[in-house]
Amino acid sequence: MGIIERIKEIEAEMARTQKNKATEYHLGQLKAKIAKLRTQLLEPPKGSSGGGMVLKLQNLATDVLRSLGFQGLPVGKSTLLTMLTGTHSEAASYEFTTLTCIPGIIHYNDTKIQLLDLPGIIEGASEGKGRGRQVIAVAKSSDIVLMVLDASKSEGHRQILTKELEAVGLRLNKRPPQIYFKKKKTGGISFNSTLTLTHVDEKLCYQILHEYKIHNAELLFREDATVDDLIDVIEGNRKYMKCVYVYNKIDVIGIDDVDKLARQPNSVVISCNLKLNFDRLLAKMWEEMGLVRVYTKPQGQQPDFGDPVVLSADRGGCSVGDFCNHIHRSLMKEVKYVLVWGTSARHYPQHCGLSHVLNDEDVVQIVKKKDKEGEGRGRFKSHSTAPARISDREKKAPLKQ
Repeated sequence: MGIIERIKEIEAEMARTQKNKATEYHLGQLKAKIAKLRTQLLEPPKGSSGGGMVLKLQNLATDVLRSLGFQGLPVGKSTLLTMLTGTHSEAASYEFTTLTCIPGIIHYNDTKIQLLDLPGIIEGASEGKGRGRQVIAVAKSSDIVLMVLDASKSEGHRQILTKELEAVGLRLNKRPPQIYFKKKKTGGISFNSTLTLTHVDEKLCYQILHEYKIHNAELLFREDATVDDLIDVIEGNRKYMKCVYVYNKIDVIGIDDVDKLARQPNSVVISCNLKLNFDRLLAKMWEEMGLVRVYTKPQGQQPDFGDPVVLSADRGGCSVGDFCNHIHRSLMKEVKYVLVWGTSARHYPQHCGLSHVLNDEDVVQIVKKKDKEGEGRGRFKSHSTAPARISDREKKAPLKQ
């Protein structure tokens, strides 16, 4: 029996099992078994050369590149990519026009944002149907997912896509659970919690850990987590990503339905046919990505507002030290202090250290340490230019009589 057949058999058993206090331990073990099998399903077969979707990214010199993955059923993703970036992506009246990954570049707020148009995925993509694994693997490498949906169809498409993405380890618009887990060599299982747990207990955690053949570990709950959260922590390969739900084709539904969709969290309504609400979509993308633009100012000159350094809390951080590392790795050792103008400074300019957190559109001037040879004056000089030996000194000419 293959892995997919075993997963379907366990899911059928879970569907037959009644959910009550007596069966929660059995259901927890079944969920752990499914998570293990899905992890095995994502692993490439032995002896394979990868065979993934080939993606060539442009080299954008010193500009920071942030990528967004278009994900969804066939609903007009290629048309949206063409309108936002100007990159030609084949679009037709039939579904599955896009068969490979097509990149495009958006110039927004003095930054370059890369969009990846991915082929539409179908139900069962997590099991490999329609090259679903390769498509989802590319989406994992992006900073944010734009799930393009058809506003004229039912809400079932959104549930199907979310289910397929969660099956391969993507958690949309969620934060990592506050659970501390560490394997040990000896000592057994140490179970603790800082609050009352309502979804799991000590016995259920022991059974799940034994299912993974873990008999020595430390486990600490800092929140009222569920069984699925505990399994995600034990697996350790989950990726928590931000997702924006983009509803296209709002020109074919009523105004009441448009208002209902627009009020949902993390949702934006657009129309590629009438070119409606693109500015709101770009603003929402910028807000969710949390990019910070930092402008540089050379000493004695005006700031350079044409080419900012783009930082992100998800990639590296937004402190002064992260800013120096982004320019060059050796710059942090040469920094004496930093002058900052902007909303993060209490006064203009503010002397800051490497731990200072920068805000969007701040101006930074770096003051380097001086060379040791130039330090000190007069008899306090650390380095003298005089010869080391008396015999090497230049003799003065005798005075004229």
